[in-house]
Amino acid sequence: MTQTMATIEIPASPGQVWALIGGFNSLPDWLPYIPNSELGEGGRVRRLVNPDGDVIVERLEAFNEKDRSYTYSIMEAPFPVTDYKSTIRVRELEDSQASLVEWSGSFTPVGVSDQEAAELFHGIYKDGLQALGQAFLK
Repeated sequence: MTQTMATIEIPASPGQVWALIGGFNSLPDWLPYIPNSELGEGGRVRRLVNPDGDVIVERLEAFNEKDRSYTYSIMEAPFPVTDYKSTIRVRELEDSQASLVEWSGSFTPVGVSDQEAAELFHGIYKDGLQALGQAFLK
C-alpha cells in the first residue's frame, strides 16, 4: 500500500473552512478539477465528472463533524490504483483564526510504480489545496 499527503495553511477559522469543504458534495464549490458532482445512495455516493469527461465514483466511508473530517473510497475511476481511501481533515492552528487542511490517501498501484501513483495523487491533492487556498483570498 502506498500513501501520500498534502497540507495547506488557510487564513480562516476551521469552522469557515469546514463550511466550504465539509459537505461530501461540495467539491465543485472549491475544486476546479471537479465542476460537477451528483449524490446518490442517500448521499453516501458521489459521481464526479472532470473537465475531460472522466467519471469518478466515490463512496463516503466515514464522516466526523466534530473532528472536521471525512474519509471516502473510490469505486470507479480512470486512475491506476485499487484499494483507494482518502481523508480530508481541517485542524485548528494555535491562533484559531487559521486552519491546517490535510488531504491524505492510501492505495495500491496497478501497472505503475509506487512513486508514480504517489506523485499522481500528491499532485491532485496539492493542486486542490492550492485552489482551496485561493477561495479564501477572494
